[in-house]
Amino acid sequence: MKHLAFVLLSALVTLLPAIVQAGAPRVGGRFVNLAGPRPGAGFGTMFSFFARKAWNSFGERPGGAARVAFDPVAIGHNPSITWIGHATFLVRMDGATFLTDPIFSERASPVGFAGPKRQQDPGIPLEQLPPIDFVVISHDHYDHTDVASIEALAKRGARFFVPLELGEVVREAGGEAVELDWWQSARFGDIEITCVPSQHFSGRSLTDQETRLWGGFAVFGPTRRFYHAGDTGYFDGFAKMRERLGPVDLAALPIGAYDPPEIMQFVHMNPEEAAQAAVDVGAHTAVGMHWGTFDLTDEPLDEPPARFQRAAVRNGLPLERAWVMKVGETRDW
Repeated sequence: MKHLAFVLLSALVTLLPAIVQAGAPRVGGRFVNLAGPRPGAGFGTMFSFFARKAWNSFGERPGGAARVAFDPVAIGHNPSITWIGHATFLVRMDGATFLTDPIFSERASPVGFAGPKRQQDPGIPLEQLPPIDFVVISHDHYDHTDVASIEALAKRGARFFVPLELGEVVREAGGEAVELDWWQSARFGDIEITCVPSQHFSGRSLTDQETRLWGGFAVFGPTRRFYHAGDTGYFDGFAKMRERLGPVDLAALPIGAYDPPEIMQFVHMNPEEAAQAAVDVGAHTAVGMHWGTFDLTDEPLDEPPARFQRAAVRNGLPLERAWVMKVGETRDW
């Protein structure tokens, strides 16, 4: 019956009546951002950057996020949020339990011996997670779409909500997926899950660039409204989301992976832009993510949270509502 219900759910996915904007644009069969194709950096800049990161993948820079032992009682609170690391959160709200961009593997890479290595173990070991109702995945990059984690969660009965064309990766890993275009939504019980635009890109190899959509997720229930931005550069889509969907109670926003700006600025926010995005979406509370877990770019690993909180205060968001969490930490919201 569960399988049949999920198939019916997939078939019943519809555009929100109040939304008039079309879905994600495509050019030549590939998805593009609302601002157009992402600009490219010069060969020398790209080559030196990837050489540095390849070298760093075999070592470890200081400054990773702090970690605490998770509290089995606290993770049962409803509503609550637990940072598992990077863009992965365990969220409870309105009777549902879900994960965002789950990665529990040691490396964010298609191979096990190279690529960015975890600075901290997951805040909750995968085998100690509570039952998961569903998972949202923002895009197909290896630090957000981890096949081993998908396989394990699918075996536990979790369902997946993903942007267009990403369902194939989930299904190949044994999961069931509802694919959503931008501004398209589906329901899981009392929860409405809407895929919203982001400014990023996709690709798991050299041949599949921009063939799968990227996006954020607005997860709204009867009493709580949660937004997970996925990976994104700063753009006017945050303000437009507030205009269309209203403000949110808690926004998880990426604050790291911004240097060098010649490569990263279009597709990753810096901390000051993330603080502005929190204001744009009308977030009561914002939590920083996408920092201190994997060494992806050039900025010091511990730089993003301090810059984010300073910028939040300047933007009128007090420290008690601009969260920097420890890996494994749970907070009620």
